[in-house]
Amino acid sequence: MRARDRANPVTPAVGIAGIGLLGPGLAGWAAARPVLAGHTSFAPAPVTPPVPAMLPATERRRTGPSVRLALAVAAEAVQASGLPPEELDSVFASANGEGQVIVSILEALHEPDGAISPTQFHNSVHNAAAGYWGIAAGSARPSVSLGGHDFVFATGLMTAVAQVTAQKAPVLLVVHDVPLPPPLAALNPGEGSFAAALLLVPEGAALGSLRVGYRAGGPLTEPALPAGLDAVRAGNPAARALPLLVALAAGQPATLSFALPEAAALDVAVAP
Repeated sequence: MRARDRANPVTPAVGIAGIGLLGPGLAGWAAARPVLAGHTSFAPAPVTPPVPAMLPATERRRTGPSVRLALAVAAEAVQASGLPPEELDSVFASANGEGQVIVSILEALHEPDGAISPTQFHNSVHNAAAGYWGIAAGSARPSVSLGGHDFVFATGLMTAVAQVTAQKAPVLLVVHDVPLPPPLAALNPGEGSFAAALLLVPEGAALGSLRVGYRAGGPLTEPALPAGLDAVRAGNPAARALPLLVALAAGQPATLSFALPEAAALDVAVAP
């Protein structure tokens, strides 16, 4: 076996203390769990990002759909964990960010005066969701905002697990994406909004635990999902989280691999 095909040592076990989820036909972790476990048939339904009640009214009106998705799943995961939201470090990962805001800014630049709304600019930055979460949770804790294109879930998970392992402290991971609008959709087509959050802790937790390892090369296969969910996974970069969510919902040990840039992989061992 070539050196580049050997997996690096895995991390210590990281616990999962809370999960948040919103996607087509997946309205929250409790409602989605029977579907993910294969006990209930999947019934796709549009996702309407809820209004973030945690935010003050002025900030609430400024949020876009991707930010609203992120705040909804973050709040669900934190509430399930029972941990104080203001004391949590966080990792927010999104392939697209607020695509509609970017399109609006590009259109404004084509106007004669080229004026850009300060609110639009504020929402265009990739850490907008993390900023709104800090306001909503009353938190001044450190936060990392990541991109990653189709690898965004694996990139976010690797970063969050490494942070939990190094700092021995809980980290909130939020992965969120809505499809890009035209004309940007031609560059990265997508379908369906999706967001998931994991509250990771440095010890065992009721919802299961993970060990992850980085692999520079070797085979990578995507596991089968319950009927209908393959299309959800293919339609949204954040939905690449589905194999992990399926394993956690089933409550069975699993070994998964997620693609990373440059033909690398993140191997994840899931324990109930």
